[in-house]
Amino acid sequence: MQIARTLPDLRAACAALRAARGHIALVPTMGALHAGHRALVTQAVATGAGVVTSIFVNPMQFGPNEDLSRYPRDEAGDLAQLTECGCHIAWLPDVATMYPPDDATSIEVAGPAERWEGAARPGHFRGVATVCTRLFGQVRADAAFFGEKDWQQLQVIRRVVADLLLPLGIVGVETVREPDGLALSSRNRFLTPAERALAPRLYTVLRETAAELAHGSPAAGPLARARAALEREGFQPDYFELVDGPSLTPLPAARPPARLIAAAKLGAVRLLDNIAVG
Repeated sequence: MQIARTLPDLRAACAALRAARGHIALVPTMGALHAGHRALVTQAVATGAGVVTSIFVNPMQFGPNEDLSRYPRDEAGDLAQLTECGCHIAWLPDVATMYPPDDATSIEVAGPAERWEGAARPGHFRGVATVCTRLFGQVRADAAFFGEKDWQQLQVIRRVVADLLLPLGIVGVETVREPDGLALSSRNRFLTPAERALAPRLYTVLRETAAELAHGSPAAGPLARARAALEREGFQPDYFELVDGPSLTPLPAARPPARLIAAAKLGAVRLLDNIAVG
């Protein structure tokens, strides 16, 4: 696996990779890799494309009350995992490379970015859309792989690619979970043992609510009961909602492709999860 830290090195490596493989797939990450990230890389490798995985902790998507310095980092461990997965190029830009001093452009997204995480974390999706668009331009990938765990993020990126007519496909990969159902996240390591034992309840409540809504009954009652159940168990829900999958607009009852989305704080950790309904 090659490691690129400058744009000239990346361009040279990508040119050779395209000549050898024909197509390039990108897996954007912020590092602190786990089995969910490995699933993205493995699926990208399985397509036969040359695979580039980026590792960049993006300051633009962190709000003023979010601790950028606390985000976990493990470059040596990440590179070892990428090598094991068969990644061809690891792209590790610094902040000055991603955001040059004379930088004057960012990507503002409406539509699927306007609610939920967009409301809870103002400016977050501007940072996500901007860094991903720059990564797409740097790597010139034919496809990019994102996890469904961050469902809203996936829809925002799909909207950006469609609206800007960017020449790549966006591939969503199913959420990878612990045996007890907890969705894998780099932030899970900050859960205390007691919180870690409780955290899978978020997924359980999502599944129970999805089963209740699957036959088209009105959503208001089941959603309210789900929020109350989480609060009783020590969660602080930001939202627990039934939405249209692509647009993230609220639904009064389930209809394809409905999605249940949830964000809830447990101790110092904010957990996100989602599942399909029906």
